[in-house]
Amino acid sequence: MNPHPPSTPADDEIRAPQALRERYESGATVQELMTASGLSYGTLLNRLHEAGTVMRTSWQTRRMRADPEARRRLAAHLRTLYEEHGATLTELASAAGETRTVARGLLIEAGGTVRTTQQTLQIRFAARAAERQKLAQSLRAKYEAGATVPELAQECRYSVGTVYRLLHQAGTRMRAKHRHGPASRTQRRS
Repeated sequence: MNPHPPSTPADDEIRAPQALRERYESGATVQELMTASGLSYGTLLNRLHEAGTVMRTSWQTRRMRADPEARRRLAAHLRTLYEEHGATLTELASAAGETRTVARGLLIEAGGTVRTTQQTLQIRFAARAAERQKLAQSLRAKYEAGATVPELAQECRYSVGTVYRLLHQAGTRMRAKHRHGPASRTQRRS
């Protein structure tokens, strides 16, 4: 007696751990996957875990399925954060109130491409460099308008040394140094 008919290549593809994970992360329930794949509950869970799937609670599944349009809007928002603002998957997960894996799935659903860690670091470094250059130019304009380095340091909450470095990076021509403090008094002879 043979309880299971022989499997076809299409059945094997549906039952592959990664394929099951993708369908699960797209919103399918465990029960729906059991029906579609013909796998038992335990075997299905083992394959999902083997693929590194982060399991949802039933209320998360209900929320996910409640409004498909809201899911599409969330996915589009996450893609914007990721591509235009350089957000990380962890930041996307926090913004969505989900796990990194779900945030990654939403990003892919919206047509986004996942970056490597190195690419994210490069984007962040370039953004910080641009901000720092903008700050240096702003400090230069204020310095050339008459502000002192200690005043600039206090205003932007950087050390005096950092302000000097930023001014130097901006190509600022520095004024001659003068003494800060009380003027020296010459003693009179009587």
